[in-house]
Amino acid sequence: MIQTSSESIASVMGLGGRPANSRREIKIIDTTLRDAHQSLWATRMRTEHIVQMAPDFDKVGFEQVDLVAPIQFDVAVRYLKEDPWERVRLAHKNAPNTTFRALIRSRNIAAFDFLADDVILAWVENLYANGFRVIGSFDGLNDIDNIAPGLIRAKELGATTFGAVSFSESPVHTDELFVSKAIELIEKADVDAIMLKDAGGLLTPDRIRSLVPALKEVIGDKSLEIHSHCLTGLAPLVYLEAVELGADALHLSIAPLANGNAQPATQTVVRDLRALGYTVNIDSARVDTISTQIAEIAEAEGKPLGVPVAYNGLHYMHQLPGGMLSNFESQLATAGLSDRYDELLLETARVREELAYPIMITPFAQFVGTQAVMNVISGERYKLVPNEIKKYALGYYGKLLGPIAPDILEKIIANGASNIALEPGEIEPMLPALKALHPDESIDFILLRAMFAGSQVDEMKKTVAAGGNPDEIYGPILGLIKSLYAKSPTGTQSLKTTDLQIILEKGDSEDAA
Repeated sequence: MIQTSSESIASVMGLGGRPANSRREIKIIDTTLRDAHQSLWATRMRTEHIVQMAPDFDKVGFEQVDLVAPIQFDVAVRYLKEDPWERVRLAHKNAPNTTFRALIRSRNIAAFDFLADDVILAWVENLYANGFRVIGSFDGLNDIDNIAPGLIRAKELGATTFGAVSFSESPVHTDELFVSKAIELIEKADVDAIMLKDAGGLLTPDRIRSLVPALKEVIGDKSLEIHSHCLTGLAPLVYLEAVELGADALHLSIAPLANGNAQPATQTVVRDLRALGYTVNIDSARVDTISTQIAEIAEAEGKPLGVPVAYNGLHYMHQLPGGMLSNFESQLATAGLSDRYDELLLETARVREELAYPIMITPFAQFVGTQAVMNVISGERYKLVPNEIKKYALGYYGKLLGPIAPDILEKIIANGASNIALEPGEIEPMLPALKALHPDESIDFILLRAMFAGSQVDEMKKTVAAGGNPDEIYGPILGLIKSLYAKSPTGTQSLKTTDLQIILEKGDSEDAA
């Protein structure tokens, strides 16, 4: 006889058979429009995609919808040649009932180096002016002093705020450390919610069983959000375990833009939560509509879809974000060293340990990865040391959680680290000079110029004025023609509309010759 009680479902799911909490509501924070395409599409979701799906998002019932972090501005300006601020306005216009949220990265936003305080505060103010009422921040070293000023300004403006406790696995990243950082976020920035941010997909059911209760004990009635990635295949189970232990909100993305490097799928996690007796107030039919739209975009434009991955124990050694792994393969191939890929992953793990276990999120994942590549390609470890590593080692970016290996610190110093400023100090305000150089520009473009050097903003503006980037604009008819052409190796395909007829004749290789 098959049992269908919530207790037996919990047992099957590996949750110890605990009874379901039958009426507690679990909030869903959607990441499809932000982190999901960042993880699976190299942040290449365009404004037209968001505008297309926004009306359906407006009717799903998500607690909040994650829309932008610094990388969305970066890719929009440098690659898509789109105005990211206009994207923000169009999203709000087409989904007026949706609570969109924005994430800020420490004191550097989109750059690797710190920006002046006037830029950081103006960035927060412009987010609020453009409709964001939920604003949060994270720092790669969990240095709360780096993110508190922006969060405080957001609260002064009237926004709800969240602070991220960035998770990592290492001897120094203990539950006690994460709890102390949550307390510090509340005391220094008075955040409304704590986000446990697991960018590396490293959380396990065992670790979540100790960490969630510890965090819940100190944050009181503030919301605890869980954010992870499916890089090791464990995130869906981690999410269910976190809810059983008292987590309030989960970060999910809509399949097929889910799993893989992205967040767990909304459809499957919500199904499991409801089976366990939890209340989830979202419209699943509307989610399915968005899912169909995503699949159509992916098929038409050749974009990848997320699929569940097998457990990967090596990931816990190097802890690299998914997007960097493909970059490593490309770099090694260019250098003719593709056969040394596994060696590079092991070298990354070694460098991370020597550098006192920085969390492998931006910008420190890039720093560690770059040093590992240099070590492998040069053939001599730390023969070359980037300035960013020197700054990190000397505490420029914030307080390190442990000591750097003494012999490695000596090599870094011998590589010219003594010429690097020990602290960023007070950076001169940037906005007055930028406004003087561009007196006719709005604050939108002034802020972009503070982050993107050279002609990048001008090139983006020029492309927008010309109607868009031809390399990124998708033409539905062209896509259909390509699809028809690829449909069969030979034969004739016909496309006919009221005033247009296209016939494609495709012969085999001998006919073509």
